[in-house]
Amino acid sequence: MTYIYPELNSSQINTLVNEINHYSLSNGLVMYKDLENLKNETAVAPVTLYPTILPKKSFEKAVAIQKAYNELYANILLDNTNWLDTVIKSISEFDADFTGKLYELYLKYQNDTTYKKQNKELGIFRNDFLLHENKDKTYDLKEVEFNTISVSFGALSTKVSALHSFLHESGYYKGEVKSSFDERNLEVPVSDSLANIASSIKYGVDTFETQQNIKNTIVLFVVQPNERNVFDQRLIEYELFNKYKIKAKRITIDEVEGKINKKQDSYLYYNDDVISLVYFRSCYSPNDFQSEKSWNNRLFLETSLAIKTPTLKMQLAGSKKIQQLVSSPEILEKFISDKETSNNLLNTFVKIHPLDDSAEGKYAKELINQNDSKVLDNFVLKPQREGGGNNIYKSDIYPFLKENIPDEKEWAGYILMELINAQPTKGNTILRNNQLYNVDILSELGIFGTVLIDTDTKKIEYNSYDGWLLRSKLSDSNEGGVAAGFGCVDSIALV
Repeated sequence: MTYIYPELNSSQINTLVNEINHYSLSNGLVMYKDLENLKNETAVAPVTLYPTILPKKSFEKAVAIQKAYNELYANILLDNTNWLDTVIKSISEFDADFTGKLYELYLKYQNDTTYKKQNKELGIFRNDFLLHENKDKTYDLKEVEFNTISVSFGALSTKVSALHSFLHESGYYKGEVKSSFDERNLEVPVSDSLANIASSIKYGVDTFETQQNIKNTIVLFVVQPNERNVFDQRLIEYELFNKYKIKAKRITIDEVEGKINKKQDSYLYYNDDVISLVYFRSCYSPNDFQSEKSWNNRLFLETSLAIKTPTLKMQLAGSKKIQQLVSSPEILEKFISDKETSNNLLNTFVKIHPLDDSAEGKYAKELINQNDSKVLDNFVLKPQREGGGNNIYKSDIYPFLKENIPDEKEWAGYILMELINAQPTKGNTILRNNQLYNVDILSELGIFGTVLIDTDTKKIEYNSYDGWLLRSKLSDSNEGGVAAGFGCVDSIALV
């Protein structure tokens, strides 16, 4: 696929950068500049000058399949055979400091009979994809990962796509040479992820208030201290209030003990306000749990009647091991009975190997132990972690495992995933900290979706597609986290 991006002269580029800065600062497309200036200095979020051009058919396929992915993970959670519990137990011993601790909390929650358990669970998901180039130069949509906790940039996605749509419609992309942006069939859509995610949270609040016959409850955002990406979160908070008059409060996990009360009715209270929904924008990393108090506070929130987004079990369902297992047709059909739907899902998977003592696991270990760069350059090693900076790529896999995990039995805590052959985009430019980087970029498409399930009736009560996000990074960078410093927020132009 060859697309022509605008060729602007230096004066046009300066004008474009000025417009981006003004629009971003006026509309909340910002982050804190750095951790040392969290209270004083904001900066325009890292963005691309132009929206990245994607094939419309591939984008529509990603949108169309999201509700099937939502259904898959909902069915995993509603399964009566304890399949998920068994899988998580098997990997928890290899990641004792995090997955193991989450699983330990989950067991305590399951065994606690001192309060009435909430049977409603709300999941706000993001499914990340790349376009895979086949040997015959055709393209397929392939899943990178499925995220079940703290999915970010839903608000900034709306802002950056609105920015790019404004610039396109206002003529700022017209250069001296005709580009793909001058074609009539090119669309620059605006993601409605901000409005949809707020609407899904409202659905959870309404569900609680109807269930408990109570009104005027609030939402509790559990956030990281010193959060650079705070505005992405606060935009959702303001959307909740401005559109629905739903108030929200923000605390860190360590502040729970001092600010949140739980009475005999098992409700959570912030002062005198009942909390209907706990929305986790943290607690996805070991770094979020600085002490035993942090873990105790997480359990305290779980053992309440508030709806959790997500529950401990739902968070654990997002483990990379689950992604590896459901890529198997035999396991997938356990949760998705419709053959056409399961085939559509299978077509988005790449090969993912376990590193356990199964036949497939032994095969994958053998691949690694051969230490052949021609082979390992086709793989990425993934732990049970979320957030940027955790994966090990290509020829780094063998030395990483040998130096850090010499006992091969401990490798079972990882998966070995085939790398998606995504091709870089040429001609776009990243604007970060007011510096321009005219380099090849790789773009990852995230699709937001929400489910609400009832663990008593074993039914999916709500299943929605909630918008999209595009993140781009330098093509020579393995990691892509925006807040972690690897990439930028982008948007799409469709042809």
